[in-house]
Formats: sequence, structure tokens, C-alpha cells
Amino acid sequence: MCVIDDTAPRHMATDLVLVVLLLSFKSVSQPVFQNYAGPEEAAQAAALQLEASAREAISARGVFVMALSGGRSPHAMLAAFAKADLPWEQVRIFQVDERVAPSGDAARNWVMIEDALLQADGPSQAESYPMPVESDDLARAATAYAKTLALIAGDPVVIDLVHLGLGDDGHTASLVPGDEVLMMTDRDVGLTESYRGHRRMTLTFPALNRARERLWLATGADKVTMLARLRDRDQHIPAGQVSVDNTTIFTDVKLDHATASSD
Repeated sequence: MCVIDDTAPRHMATDLVLVVLLLSFKSVSQPVFQNYAGPEEAAQAAALQLEASAREAISARGVFVMALSGGRSPHAMLAAFAKADLPWEQVRIFQVDERVAPSGDAARNWVMIEDALLQADGPSQAESYPMPVESDDLARAATAYAKTLALIAGDPVVIDLVHLGLGDDGHTASLVPGDEVLMMTDRDVGLTESYRGHRRMTLTFPALNRARERLWLATGADKVTMLARLRDRDQHIPAGQVSVDNTTIFTDVKLDHATASSD
């Protein structure tokens, strides 16, 4: 607690209050990096954070709404999270993004989520909402998914926790460089053009930035440059445009001497 001496000049007291406010603002505007010896350790720690966030949300609001990304890193995290002793019937699982591909296709993020998480006894009781990327009308499907999200997470949508990954080009979710989806501010779910072989359905910046918490899992030496740019909030990459409020980044990459280079 800060105690101000009434005998001190008034301007000194005012300056002290301003310093405290500035320090407080800085503390909530920086991501927290959690570094571990390897990818498995980072994944295990991220799983513990998922469990803690779930318990907090269920205690406060009776439900935990999360959105999960795909990629190669999350499998170990989700497999560990699947072992958590939670009231899984109070958990709601959405997707951050998905490739437009047939059901069961190995390219689908949902295949990994099912394998790592939803096939376990506890998580199978959660309500899950895969993105409807098999629809013949993707625009209508994206709108419908946004409406479902709003029914569960409020209007405007506030997701309890979004899990994010980091691509080698600085993309996160399917917010990919150069795509018009980056400019979408009037919707929570958007569609990309073809990117690395597939169109994508994705949560947009507004949905990600309104979330109560952001959890990044980014492991591997190939992530060092983009992690440094994320750390520096480089606005030239999509990941750098995501809010860092209440954000934790789990990684096995040491950034002490890393230098970010912009395009």
C-alpha cells in the first residue's frame, strides 16, 4: 500500500500518484513470458494454466468458454489438460480457426483437438463447437458460428480464454499477412482467401482482443525471430496486433539476446 505524507508538498503527492498509475498501466500492458527447458515442459505448464483459468471462470460465472488453435504444438498441452479433474459439463470449447477441408481430413485442427482432448472421458462431457467449414455457404456458416458464440459467450462476445500459436510468418489464428481478414472489425468470425493450400475460417482481432485471457504456446528454435517481434509488439506482423492484456506466452525459446527484425 502506498502512503502519502500529508506534510509533503502537494505536487510531490500528485507526482507519486502518477508514477503508481503509470507503473500499474505498464504492468497490465506487457505479456508475461514463461520459459521452460523444452516443448514438453512448456506444454505441461500451459495445461496447468488452462486448468487454473477454467476453475476461476467456473467459480465466477458457472461456465468456462475457451477457444483452441491447431498446429503442431498444442497436442501435448491438450492431452495433459484432458487429465484435469474439472466439472467438464461446464466447459464450452470453440475453435480459434480451421482449414476448409472435409471432415476427418488430417489438415483439420479439429482432428487434433478430438484426438488430444475430446476423446478422454472427462472432456467428452464438454459442449464442443467445431467450425462449420464443410458448409456449401461459408459466409453464412461464419455468421452462424459467430451467433452461436454470442449465445454462449455474450454479445459482444467475451471468451474466457483463447489459445494462440505463432506462425513462421507472424500469423496467429488464421490472421495471415496480406489477407483482408486483418481489416475485419465488424464481425467476430471471418474467412480468408487460400493460404498454404486452404481457405480458413477464423476468429478476428475483435474477438481475440475482447477475451479475458490469451494463452500462447510457441516452442522451437524456429520461433525465436517471431517471438522477439511479438515481444516487441511489432505491428507489421498479425501476432503483434493482438492485445497483450492478461497474456501469457509459454515457450522454450530464450529471448535474452534475440533481436527482432521487421520486414
